[in-house]
Amino acid sequence: MHCMYAAGTDRVRRVCAMGGDTQRILVRAYAKVNLALAVGAPVDQPGTPTHGYHPICSYMHAIDLHDTIEIQRAPDTAYDIAWKGVDGIEKPVEWETERDLAVRAHLAVQARVGEALPCVLRVRKAIPAGGGLGGGSSDAAAVLRGLDQLFDLALGEETLRSIAMTLGSDIAFFLDDTHTPPRPGIVSGFGERIERVDARHAGREISLLLPGFGCATGAVYGAFDARCGGDAVREEAVRALAGVTELGDELIFNDLRDAAFTSEPRLHELCEHLSGSIGGGGVHMSGSGSTLFVLGRCDERLVHDLAPECRVVHTRLC
Repeated sequence: MHCMYAAGTDRVRRVCAMGGDTQRILVRAYAKVNLALAVGAPVDQPGTPTHGYHPICSYMHAIDLHDTIEIQRAPDTAYDIAWKGVDGIEKPVEWETERDLAVRAHLAVQARVGEALPCVLRVRKAIPAGGGLGGGSSDAAAVLRGLDQLFDLALGEETLRSIAMTLGSDIAFFLDDTHTPPRPGIVSGFGERIERVDARHAGREISLLLPGFGCATGAVYGAFDARCGGDAVREEAVRALAGVTELGDELIFNDLRDAAFTSEPRLHELCEHLSGSIGGGGVHMSGSGSTLFVLGRCDERLVHDLAPECRVVHTRLC
């Protein structure tokens, strides 16, 4: 197994006996793109829980790219986190197992219920890390939901969301009751306010351009603060995009784009290189980077000729 970490316990056997007949849950954890992302100035209120956080408003949409999460009851807990390549070959992730958001979600649920929940948690990752596609957040949401079902915890939406917010601001978007993949939504506040919207853009093909390196979120926001000062969140622009019948390049935007280019010059160079050749200015960025995307199906061979290190994934909005 890859990145195995075991944590045995005695008192968990009572929890297993309470859970009914279900012994295993297998679920897909879908990625997302930010079709619009507005970011405001950080909160300057020392001593408050949101001090230093940035309010946002974003039109988020799930895409047909996913990790696979399996949770199986077991006498003891073990974590198995690995990449599954396009060729089917698995390899270990590059970070410590205890730092993985799926693992942290399991530990957070145990802490909330005050009981150990023994299971083998297997995560097979296909969503690039550090790419602004929400892979870790989606994994965490799948684990929160999966544990709630597997162990008959009946935590409810409010409790699951409160646990999610302790782990990361994007996770709540992926907690959409029984909807898998999650419905599109306008996400605002610090990620806790989610307004589900009509899936009018579902089925639209997009092409992801994956440069092979990530962007450090902290560095991107640091560059954003240095550039932008006290700008307010442009919620109206986000809602305008979510409400159009046909997606167009002219309404898609990301307030973190220039900051990501500053903190990761390679991304700026790549975007400039590709824009004039395949996108005509329509090369966009998801989240805090580094994933770029274009509407429709781009010419994969042309991308490889221009940027051999860049992988192309053709997918659709869900």
